[in-house]
Amino acid sequence: MTSILTPGDTAELIRMHDAAFRAFGGRPRECVYDQTRLVVIDEQCRELALNERFARYAASAGFAIRACRGYDPESKGKVEAGVKYVKSNGLYGETFAGWAEVGAYLQQWLEETANARTHATTGEVPRERYARAEQAHMAPYLSPPGVAELTGEAPLTRHADKTGLIAWKANKYSVPLAYQRSRVGVVETDAELVISDPGSGAVIARHGLAPGKGAIIKNTHHYRDPAVAIADLEAAIAQRLGAASGARLCALIKATEPKIYKDQLQGVKRLLSDYPALDPGLVAALCDKPAMSFTRLRAYLDAYSAHPERCAEAPPSAPPDTGASTSSPLARYAGIATRSAPEDAHDLH
Repeated sequence: MTSILTPGDTAELIRMHDAAFRAFGGRPRECVYDQTRLVVIDEQCRELALNERFARYAASAGFAIRACRGYDPESKGKVEAGVKYVKSNGLYGETFAGWAEVGAYLQQWLEETANARTHATTGEVPRERYARAEQAHMAPYLSPPGVAELTGEAPLTRHADKTGLIAWKANKYSVPLAYQRSRVGVVETDAELVISDPGSGAVIARHGLAPGKGAIIKNTHHYRDPAVAIADLEAAIAQRLGAASGARLCALIKATEPKIYKDQLQGVKRLLSDYPALDPGLVAALCDKPAMSFTRLRAYLDAYSAHPERCAEAPPSAPPDTGASTSSPLARYAGIATRSAPEDAHDLH
């Protein structure tokens, strides 16, 4: 073994991280290191001068670097314990013909011994504890640009077809429409398929892994852009009521029902189509209300439809409408709306 050992370099350390993160199916948000010069060049009052190449990799992969204090064994006990365990249990007394043999042996050792035995401290099997309590905290990982050249392996990608579907293990999964006919990155965990933008690494979709073959798994939100749909609805209402009044009414509904705003706009658009002509005074009065929703608007318009003559403009001599005055165009409809929609009676005064 001694004859094939060579000093490690930054590229080797990056390759090791990439292999480990892919094996775990994700990356942690922070990694803790001894003060090896492959990671930390210098430290002054806990300010670190990092190895530039490794720091670039960490930033691209999306994890933070935390270094133990120099010459402080107590702060790096977990690091030392792991190394000691591999040396004394995994490698002790073994001889190998080359690195390929070392890798194959350690992979078997991990599967059959290290990750399969009951841990003396936790009392759990490591792979079971990881799946139960730790894997959910791992962030998705895609090999950053440049790592493929170091590892000799290309990151996993798939091409989305014209319908926004990618193929993965005999099943198909949807991606947002913006990624039609584009390549996306894919990472499989134990429970789901994580799909990412290959340039930024940002997660764009998650799907539960489908059993069997031939399934098509879709997220309906991938086939519509909520922001565009809302903008179209707002434009339709503005066209119906006028730009200023439409914007005011939409803003009032959004403030009243922000979590179901799009659904409210869909209802309002349908409702307004039933009223080809609305009195400008009525629209202005509706926009001045402290709150508005689809059901409230429907109650007001039902009252107006029953007695439009009562919504005439107040005479010029009438005092200004203060919100509580009975000269308000809709104030006279409180009784009508209360009888037709009791649940909204508190909105009509």
